[in-house]
Amino acid sequence: MLHLFPGQLGHFFVVTAFVFAGASALAYFLGLRSENPEDSKKYTRFGRTFFLIHAVSAVGTVVMLFWIIYNHYYEYHYAWSHSSNNLPVYYMISCFWEGQEGSFLLWIFWHVVLGSLLIILHPKWEAPTMMVFMMVQAFLGSMILGVILPGIQLKIGSSPFILLREFMQDAPIFATNPDFVPEDGTGLNPLLQNYWMVIHPPVTFLGFASCLIPFSFLIGALVKKDYKGWVSYALPWSLFAVFFLGLGIIMGGYWAYETLNFGGYWNWDPVENAVYIPWLVLVASVHTLFMSRTYGKSLKASMILVVATFSLILYSTFLTRSGVLGDTSVHSFTDLGLSGQLLIYLLFFVGLSIFLLARNWKSVPDQSKELNSYSREFWVFIGVFMLILASFQVLMTTSIPVFNTILNNLGISSNLAPPADPMAHYGTAQLWFAVGISVLSALGPFFWWNRLDWTSFKNHVTLPLIISLLGSSLIMLLWGIQNISYILLLTCAIFAISANLFTLQKLYKAGLRLTGGSIAHIGLAILLIGILFSSGYSRTVSQNLSGKIYHEEFSDEMNLKNVLLWRGKTYQMGEYSLTYLGPRVETRYGSEMIDRDKIIQTSDPNFVIIENEVEPGSEIPKQSVDTVEIIAENNYYEIEVSMENGKRFTLFPRAQINPDMGGLLASPDVKKFFNRDLYAHVSSIVNPEEPVEWKNETSLRIKIGDTIFLKDHPAVFEKMETIEEIAGHQLSDGDVGVKARIRIFGPGEEEFIEPIFIIHDQMIGRLPDESIGLGLRLTLMEILPDENLFVFKFQSTQADYVILKAMEKPWINLLWGGTLLCLFGVILSMSRRFKDLKTD
Repeated sequence: MLHLFPGQLGHFFVVTAFVFAGASALAYFLGLRSENPEDSKKYTRFGRTFFLIHAVSAVGTVVMLFWIIYNHYYEYHYAWSHSSNNLPVYYMISCFWEGQEGSFLLWIFWHVVLGSLLIILHPKWEAPTMMVFMMVQAFLGSMILGVILPGIQLKIGSSPFILLREFMQDAPIFATNPDFVPEDGTGLNPLLQNYWMVIHPPVTFLGFASCLIPFSFLIGALVKKDYKGWVSYALPWSLFAVFFLGLGIIMGGYWAYETLNFGGYWNWDPVENAVYIPWLVLVASVHTLFMSRTYGKSLKASMILVVATFSLILYSTFLTRSGVLGDTSVHSFTDLGLSGQLLIYLLFFVGLSIFLLARNWKSVPDQSKELNSYSREFWVFIGVFMLILASFQVLMTTSIPVFNTILNNLGISSNLAPPADPMAHYGTAQLWFAVGISVLSALGPFFWWNRLDWTSFKNHVTLPLIISLLGSSLIMLLWGIQNISYILLLTCAIFAISANLFTLQKLYKAGLRLTGGSIAHIGLAILLIGILFSSGYSRTVSQNLSGKIYHEEFSDEMNLKNVLLWRGKTYQMGEYSLTYLGPRVETRYGSEMIDRDKIIQTSDPNFVIIENEVEPGSEIPKQSVDTVEIIAENNYYEIEVSMENGKRFTLFPRAQINPDMGGLLASPDVKKFFNRDLYAHVSSIVNPEEPVEWKNETSLRIKIGDTIFLKDHPAVFEKMETIEEIAGHQLSDGDVGVKARIRIFGPGEEEFIEPIFIIHDQMIGRLPDESIGLGLRLTLMEILPDENLFVFKFQSTQADYVILKAMEKPWINLLWGGTLLCLFGVILSMSRRFKDLKTD
């Protein structure tokens, strides 16, 4: 039975939200333009009412889409393409925003929340700000409208409520059975099955959504011609946006660090850059807003940067959702035919901003005077200029696919290519910008809080400068740092820390609320030192010292900077001793690791039976057998690590064979130490999906008590014993069953192989037993009682192994700790500015 009502209701909510967003924007505009106070209030009330209808409809859309995903209504394309039966609820939440339509809906939802707060907190600015909010909501709503205009057959938006049969109209199954519903969905992208993907996208989209608030205050101010009043409101909300967008960026970096296997937390992927660019400009706008709020200066610069921030948010949306990055980014959205709408969305608000700025430019008060090196405004502008340059360098390179598309559409052949080595291209330039930003973050607070003259300046910087020179010299000697750019960054970062600590000491006496800027600058400097060491001095410790290559088809990187670990054998890797213990699967609930070789598959791959385990020398099972739900697609590889200092721990790197995503998907496991991380992932495994090929058949004639060698492993034929049941099934009267017990002394723990010989209805049956880890199999072929001999068939295959890459990331905790400290400083500044801002 098709569940059509949730989709119909959801689509009704989408259309309603779109219509009333436009109606609300129009009502607020009329209220803003009306010269009659009574009419203005009337239109504003209409706008608020329409907003409430829009808000209820948007929330209703969210509820309906999640209801469809949660109940596995696979007649809907969105549920089928993003979820599956065995996903836990928290990953169903990730399914909601994995697709374009869901992420647009998340964005709309945050605008509803923020718009409600604006109405409550700033009623005097309701009409001008909500006018802009609702225009944006109308554009975003059109992205998920999913309607076709009659006559011209123009499709507007992509509906999350489209049925699978409507999306796949040419599929043969729907020609024969229009009501066909798949039993399961295609599932969530395995790389997104991570707890960070439950919280990272909402936080990032809250950052995106909050960038609209300062933009709305600015546009409203230009319409009202209130060129100063908007700044007091825009500043705390800009800090709010800096916090959440920055938090979203670092969450994404940490997700990449523990989920992807490129060995870091930032890969300069175009989608990463598309968030980083507007965040830099947003930070720059905060500094000019500080000047405008405190001294009434830099109003024009603040206006330009606020517009630039929101424009870059729209541009990044176009980049990641139009399909233009399809060949250059590993995680951009595919084009759903929205590129035209996205371009109109971008051009409309950029055009509107330019028009209003140009019309009001001469009326904006300009209190700037001639700048000199001791003026606050001079150093703020230098810092802003540095941030803009840093963002511009990333913007230009990231936009190469856009440039190519524009030129090709103009008939001009363009073959501009993105950098072959993005890490070197972006990293080298951004490092020098980081040097400049470190110096400015050290000097900026001095010029902000102190008397501006040479003597004061000299007294302020002398001691921090001495500390930075001594500190960096000591670290250079200890670490052997010789790269001049690294030396400069380290020295300048220590200078920023020490200078801001002195400023912090003075400001703390006046109250914690004044220390936000200095704390944020200290956190930024610590963060940069963490990046310097964790990236610049990351060291591969998994060196192949055997003198042999693993495979001629492997790259030099694979052959030289990975270690081959046979199951049960110990490999020395620097100060670490590694022992691969075997593959494991994870239970769905409880996150318990189970030996994959000790499970019995059922008809459902997500449910397995754990074999009875028997204590060596005992006939009594340790535990009953239960059916356990597992996460079937993921395989973990247990690696026991012991260190020279006696510490022991276990790593569980994850891997999955996924042909649709290029084969092996490996995720690292990370062991954290105070001064470093040990970061390890598998580079090659025995494919668990491929059937085992047993070969090299040999016949063995042995007696009980004999010792033999199986693939160089000593083994003892201990005994024969009768059995009464097999796999829980009782043998019939007249049947005979016996089991041989062979103890194998492998490189790790002892193992037992127990092949079974059965006589049933005068027919012989043989059940072989095997050790996948050792790559051997025994079948009891004959019993020769007259000679007291037993004939076994021995077969072998490739023993189990993993090829592992391991790296040390020195002082990476400085990166995470510095980030948290920086964000804490932003919180302090934000709370201060919200307290200074009296509610209307």
